[in-house]
Amino acid sequence: MTPFRFVFPKGLGAPVGSVLGTKEHIYKARRIRKVFGGGMRQAGYLAAAGIYALDNNINRLKEDHARARKLADILKSLPYVVEVMYPETNIIYFRLSDSFMGADFQQKLSENNIKVISLDNQVIRMVTHLDFDDEMLGRLETVLKKLA
Repeated sequence: MTPFRFVFPKGLGAPVGSVLGTKEHIYKARRIRKVFGGGMRQAGYLAAAGIYALDNNINRLKEDHARARKLADILKSLPYVVEVMYPETNIIYFRLSDSFMGADFQQKLSENNIKVISLDNQVIRMVTHLDFDDEMLGRLETVLKKLA
């Protein structure tokens, strides 16, 4: 059997984790994990969260993807955004104009309890997820337009 890896994303509502394939692959991964000091005793709880996510949240991922596309359209309309990498999933990357530094943008959104990741001086990453609804998207749009 070919080794495989399946990642449980936050979009599914799973807190963390991946699943590895084949017994040999898992054995090697466990040895490497222990060498680096990782011995998670709570792995069963995390596995349960992953199973719940697979059983209950896969069908709703399309909602996250749709909100990500709406957010990309909003970002394209803003004068301080020069490029939006149109999302295929729930992750949106965009580039700010030189007049707006990533750290400043991140700080202004943080003041409004909106979390983003500034990847460098101009590139920002946003992610839609299980807990991000249409009302929050509307609020985000309002905050983004006020920054213009």
